[in-house]
Amino acid sequence: MLDISPVLLLSSAIIFLLVVARLNSCLFVPLLKHMDDRAESIKKDLTNAQSNGANVDGMLEEASHVLAEAKKKAAAIREQAYTEAKEVADAKLASAKEQLEAKSLNFVKELEEETKALKDTLLAAMPQYNESLKAKISSI
Repeated sequence: MLDISPVLLLSSAIIFLLVVARLNSCLFVPLLKHMDDRAESIKKDLTNAQSNGANVDGMLEEASHVLAEAKKKAAAIREQAYTEAKEVADAKLASAKEQLEAKSLNFVKELEEETKALKDTLLAAMPQYNESLKAKISSI
């Protein structure tokens, strides 16, 4: 019933081995080489990404240092401007006080002069007031 032909079996085995050898050289070796290259490329990319991450960390640290320096400089400039403005305001206030004191002294002098003039006028008119007062008292 079933006749196995050794020549046909041997030829099938040889053809199978030839097909496997041809597939190995044309398909499996390039596919494995491509997979190894891809794995190596992924390792290299990971290494580069880690070094880039370190570079980014260094740049972030440098940026924060630059920002801290800028904040210090801004605070120093702000403090200097505040001090200068305070000095200018103090100078203006002092000059305004001096002007007010000068006006006040001038007003006091004018007031004393007017008081003296009024006293002199009253003293000059005192005999008339005395006579007028005596006339009123005698008429009562």
